[in-house]
Amino acid sequence: MAQKTYPQQDDRLIIHQLADGGDSSALGRDVRNGLTQKPKHLPPKYFYDELGSRLFEAICCLPEYYLTRAESQILRERSTEIATSIANSSPSVRLIELGSGSAEKTRLLIEAFLRRQTELHYLPVDISPASLQTSSRELLRAYPKLRITAYAADYFTALEAFKRERAQHGGSERTVALFLGSNIGNFDPDEAVSFLSAVRELLDSGDAFLLGADLKKSPDVLIPAYDDSLGVTAAFNLNLLVRINRELRSDFKLEEFEHRSCYNEALSRVEMHLVSRIRQTIRIGALDLEVEFEPGESVHTESSYKYDLDKLGEIARRGGFKLSRTWFDAGRRFSFNLLSVD
Repeated sequence: MAQKTYPQQDDRLIIHQLADGGDSSALGRDVRNGLTQKPKHLPPKYFYDELGSRLFEAICCLPEYYLTRAESQILRERSTEIATSIANSSPSVRLIELGSGSAEKTRLLIEAFLRRQTELHYLPVDISPASLQTSSRELLRAYPKLRITAYAADYFTALEAFKRERAQHGGSERTVALFLGSNIGNFDPDEAVSFLSAVRELLDSGDAFLLGADLKKSPDVLIPAYDDSLGVTAAFNLNLLVRINRELRSDFKLEEFEHRSCYNEALSRVEMHLVSRIRQTIRIGALDLEVEFEPGESVHTESSYKYDLDKLGEIARRGGFKLSRTWFDAGRRFSFNLLSVD
């Protein structure tokens, strides 16, 4: 484990680099596995190189992308209520955020907890070290009573690190884990349960997990959110091929693939695909691999599952939690769900 400290931030920032987003060996394994199967697929975690992270931030500003506005409304109007419901009589909590990104929306929760306690320890996790460094420094400038221990890692690597740290050092603070946005939708239902179970192993009695989840709604609303008129989501999806070209010496030509989104009603999920326009052979030099594509053949790059409260309660129970409370935006498009640990 490589550890970096930043004394210019008054020693309030430590970044543990447990897994680099540019780990080409892991990328290579996943690309080989995904592109040699039928149907072809690639893990969405590889979207988030530096450019991909910036493109996703742009997606969050698009008029079609209702999720950001719905989530922001809940945080603006309910952050104090959420913090009070979570903290109860506890004098101090620490915040762990899985998939922190720019941490812009997290500020409202940070502020809510800082109104309840004099100092706050924030532990963000993100696959992009660059995003962590930028967001952490901005947060430290804004909040003098904030201390940050950041982890550049995937979710499961970070959760294992948290468990080791707690076993070694203990701690009297309650832990509040955050999984904001609609990231739980990127897991299929069984994977979501496995993820929740891994989070549950980190937490003790009295700790809590605040889970964001997008809700079921009309495809007329869902599809434009994943296929916007400006083509930003298409660029975000196609950037995955740019990354593979750069890191694995492949020869994907972007103009020979198109972005496509669809709603799979049977599975309650929006799917994103990269579809080959022509019959072609792609050479991936770093893997000594050739991949054949037929016209119209797709690579499934992301699923985004949509939930109702019954399904959220089910995955919470299977993951070892109790669904204690839910907050909605005014249009009931999005939800924050308080999962408690007995």
